[in-house]
Amino acid sequence: MKKNLISIIILALLVVNIVLTAIMMFSVTGAANKTAALVDNIATALNLELTAQTGEGADAVNVPMEETEVYTIPESMTISLKPDEDGTPHFCMISSVGFSINIKDKAYKTYGSDLTAQVTLIQDAINSVFAQYTMEEARANEAEIKKQILKEVQELFDSEFIFNVAFSGTMYQ
Repeated sequence: MKKNLISIIILALLVVNIVLTAIMMFSVTGAANKTAALVDNIATALNLELTAQTGEGADAVNVPMEETEVYTIPESMTISLKPDEDGTPHFCMISSVGFSINIKDKAYKTYGSDLTAQVTLIQDAINSVFAQYTMEEARANEAEIKKQILKEVQELFDSEFIFNVAFSGTMYQ
């Protein structure tokens, strides 16, 4: 009889333990879900703040990499900059200029990825934008120059299938 009584007490404690564990799991799960939602909200707010600092905003185009093609102007460009206040002429040399192209855009069917026929027009747009800046201004405002070049090229093609401009090997003299 003594062994049966101990077995019944152990079984009762086991059932109480399972019930209390289940209650604790439900209460912890609810708190964990609320914490996860709070972390998601904070991450979203921080992501918005980071994109606002980098200059990307509502007008930024998000195109997946599998829908992106890059056209690079193969030759380097030497561009005359606006003279300084003392009249000293300066130049900018860019090793290559790359344009990110959205292959899902309807204008891609018209122009395609090969823009070699329009390279002279594109280079003229790049030259005209850089010619508005002195050497110091060009160094300080490279992101603004890229935005202006992008705007000029989009106006040239009357389309936004080109959505980004990138420079490599920029040197000023």
